Amino acid sequence: MFSALDLLFRDYVLESHIPGLIQGVVAGGRLVHVRGFGVRNLSSGHPVIPTTLFRIASLTKAFTALTVLRLRDEGRLMLDAPAESYIPELRRWDYPSRDSARIRVRDLLSHTAGFVWDDPWADRQTLVPETEFTRLLREGVLFSRAPGTAPEYSNLGYALLGRIISNVSGQPYDLTIAQRILEPLGMTSTGFTGETAPIEDRATGYSWADEGWHVEPPVPDGSFGAMGGLHSTAEDYAKWVAYLLSAWPPRDDEDPGPVPRASVRDLATQGSSLPEMRQRYGRTRTTPGEQAVTYGMGMIVCIDKELGFTLSHTGGYPGFGSHVLLLPHHGIGFFAFANRTYADVAHPLWDGALALREGGHLADRVQAISEPLSVAYHAAKAIYTQGDISAAGDLLAVNFVMDRDAAGWKRDLARLKEQVGECVAAGPVTATSGLSGKFLWTCTRGAITGSLSLAPTRKICIQQLVLARKAS
Repeated sequence: MFSALDLLFRDYVLESHIPGLIQGVVAGGRLVHVRGFGVRNLSSGHPVIPTTLFRIASLTKAFTALTVLRLRDEGRLMLDAPAESYIPELRRWDYPSRDSARIRVRDLLSHTAGFVWDDPWADRQTLVPETEFTRLLREGVLFSRAPGTAPEYSNLGYALLGRIISNVSGQPYDLTIAQRILEPLGMTSTGFTGETAPIEDRATGYSWADEGWHVEPPVPDGSFGAMGGLHSTAEDYAKWVAYLLSAWPPRDDEDPGPVPRASVRDLATQGSSLPEMRQRYGRTRTTPGEQAVTYGMGMIVCIDKELGFTLSHTGGYPGFGSHVLLLPHHGIGFFAFANRTYADVAHPLWDGALALREGGHLADRVQAISEPLSVAYHAAKAIYTQGDISAAGDLLAVNFVMDRDAAGWKRDLARLKEQVGECVAAGPVTATSGLSGKFLWTCTRGAITGSLSLAPTRKICIQQLVLARKAS
């Protein structure tokens, strides 16, 4: 099942000067596939294994974002409050225009605070001590644009979120993230001090330049770590991926946390409303094209033509590259870590997901049919069978006969039956939401496609029913 995925990464490692890489697939709440390639250290030659520590760089941002949401749930902060409410140094900042809105916590989470893209600069700020960060905040920063007007990726913004976490919780952000997220999930190998682990347990970071490898020295955590300081293993990170995926679909069963499922879904639904275009990742299984994407909170949200609803994020840092791709409606997640500077592991990851789809291995999660939808569907079948909307009794919304009267419906149903012949109106309805569905009926001279939608009233009422001959 995963052979195509393994081949893609094998070729990628060889073509892209990757010393070592680990890729994993999570489904059904567990790590169902993991494969290491190459070595964690060129000198020792030790192979990459599922317990090898990698710096995951900006994949850290989702942990930071969810910790902020946890603090919101605890009533310690508000997303729409000015960030200066929690970082006093920001109150004296000069904004780019007199009418600029003040930066909100929400703006920091969704990269709409007006800061400039800062990957090269920020990657070298990780170890800056808190005292120097405070000095920078007191001096103020230059803005790229007015806050809230357009997205622009900012590591500084997530460093500020780290400071907010520290100020609000009363302890360093790394300890708060560990206590609120890592420890409850049993991620015992994940943390902000991976560079202190024994060299045989961690991947050494390398850059490829001038046709040769160069070791990137380990960087200790500092004031900017909330934007990219976490280290993790494939075994540990799989627990995180499984936890995020478990937030879909919404349901009634026990919600063990550590953050409520509804708040996890906020990572996708409560971010920027300012979409951008990007070129789709992938090299072998897709025609290069553009996607409309938006930044949620610590994750990038996209509706992909082939894969559907996706959450993803790339991590890049001197010595390391990473990517995660979640398909919540399929219940499957992919991730990869590599020990080469800014390794573009997203390309084989997306191609691998498409390969699984082409192989028929990405089944949609089936939405349960609600009782109101089931009742309405039986009424729709009765309407067709009897050729009269009166067969639905009192299950028609007030607009139904106003939009098309009973006599018109009778003529339409008779005409449809003449076209398709006798039908077996017994096929199942497929729920498209709790109050809507679609169906297909097989007939002697063709087929009927149908859809129905209920009104939002407490009483079950059909507001729309569409029946049409299926095109051949």
